[in-house]
Amino acid sequence: MILLTRTQRAQLLANGRQSDVDHIPVVKFYNPLGAGVWLATELDEDGDIMFGLADIGYPELGSWCFGELEAIRLPFGMGIERDVLFTGIFPISVWAEAARMAGSIRAAEKILSAGSAVILHGP
Repeated sequence: MILLTRTQRAQLLANGRQSDVDHIPVVKFYNPLGAGVWLATELDEDGDIMFGLADIGYPELGSWCFGELEAIRLPFGMGIERDVLFTGIFPISVWAEAARMAGSIRAAEKILSAGSAVILHGP
């Protein structure tokens, strides 16, 4: 699987050039066999350092190396995957707060998607 499309890479790079903006996550990566979820909002000009919300046991904002994420090898020949159905909707600050309160990005995603359904469609 291609972890990053050209469009996503372009958006992440554009976001990386805008400092002090509460960006909406562009892409979600996850470990299909266990813990590990990353929501990327920015990519440095070097094309390798991403910023966003990472959860490998506890959700925290920070940076990680995209090349290292790509290089992870899991059992059965699997690797880290991109959630092709992911849409960020909320800024990363909302994701971070929800993940901290819920204990994980995955739990926050359930809460935020339920909340967005109420916002978009009414109670």
